[in-house]
Amino acid sequence: MSSTTILVMMFGGLTLFMLTGLPIAFVLGGLSLLFTVTLWNEGAVVVLVLQIFDTMKSESLLAIPLFILMACILQRSGVIEKLYSAMELWFGRIRGGLAIGTVVICVIMAAMTGVVGAAVTAMGILALPEMLKRGYNPRIALGTICASGTLGILIPPSVLTIVYAVTAQVSIGKMLIAGIVPGILLAALYITYLVVVGLVKPEWLPLDRSTTRAPLGRKLASLKSLIFPALLIVIILGSIFFGVATPTESAAVGVVGALIPAFVAGKVNMSMLREAGTDTLKSTAMILWITLGAKAYVAIFTGLGGADALLGFIRGMDVDRWLVLSAMMLLLIFLGTVLDEIGIILLTVPVFIPIIKALGFDEIWFGVLYAITIQTGYISPPFGYTLFYIKGTLPKHIGMGEVYRGVLPFFALQILALIIVAAWPDLVTFLPRLMAG
Repeated sequence: MSSTTILVMMFGGLTLFMLTGLPIAFVLGGLSLLFTVTLWNEGAVVVLVLQIFDTMKSESLLAIPLFILMACILQRSGVIEKLYSAMELWFGRIRGGLAIGTVVICVIMAAMTGVVGAAVTAMGILALPEMLKRGYNPRIALGTICASGTLGILIPPSVLTIVYAVTAQVSIGKMLIAGIVPGILLAALYITYLVVVGLVKPEWLPLDRSTTRAPLGRKLASLKSLIFPALLIVIILGSIFFGVATPTESAAVGVVGALIPAFVAGKVNMSMLREAGTDTLKSTAMILWITLGAKAYVAIFTGLGGADALLGFIRGMDVDRWLVLSAMMLLLIFLGTVLDEIGIILLTVPVFIPIIKALGFDEIWFGVLYAITIQTGYISPPFGYTLFYIKGTLPKHIGMGEVYRGVLPFFALQILALIIVAAWPDLVTFLPRLMAG
């Protein structure tokens, strides 16, 4: 059987079974075993076993449960609520101030947790009612929360970035640091958009005249809530950047650091620790089961010649390399609306990376483009994951149609950021080069 036929069968089978709604880990694992036995031979099943064993003993993947545990503890420590209270004091009387403050808090949360659902859900509960109460246009409020909440995909410590680095076999530390500038760029684009909307459509972001001006002393006192997040961010990112600790070691320190504000707030007890541990176990199990299935699938796909067929097909195309890159990005945006980000990475990175190398692109730069593209898929109507995270926090009078319309301007900003990062690779690569130096 030709490698081209194998390529079509494996991708066709994967697409067909994913459309049935079966869990992706079982689809990948089951198809791997089926294709190994039918297209290769029974003895090749040992390849699956070796791939699974190699993944299970990967020390790099230890950072994932540790960062997730850190996020789960921080969610229950009261840090986010204090940050929001401080943001209200400083930005509450500025036109669009609550929306701008929400972007800032999401950046801080992304740098502390690296988990998308935490930021979107927390801001949906805390910020959305306040913005609606003050007369903000629902589309602006919803779009701001959905887009800003996804910054955890890009800004370190991002779980997605770790999975990409392990799969692409590039430095985890460099990959994490590379996301800082693009993440700040996206946040700056969101804030610029909100400022422009406030000038052009002031009725969409009205000033709340009833809000009393907080004394300067109270505002300065509220900044205490920033001390711990700042320290945690510096400890995690600083230790990685300066080579003091590996990402896994810095994640372990982050877990200990996350417990400190919880102790101070008196929220550490067996019930809280059990809930945080259970949530961590569920998320980690999901990620690792998908990882095992994808590793097995990609091993069989490569072993049967599917990867070589795809690479040969692309090399034979008489098109500019940027068109090939654009096609990859469009595929990722589509996949981001129907698959979780971990599944997308594990399925596509082993196939894409040889192509990227052959086209002469940098793998770390491509990884950041990858993250921005998946982030764009997360807010893409109608099936973007973030849109359904926010759904659970919506008031009864607001439907999903408002959410879809609200994210469209931010979708355009994502595409703009993607173009900027693609056009100026140094925005991504200069910090990893500094780190290496």
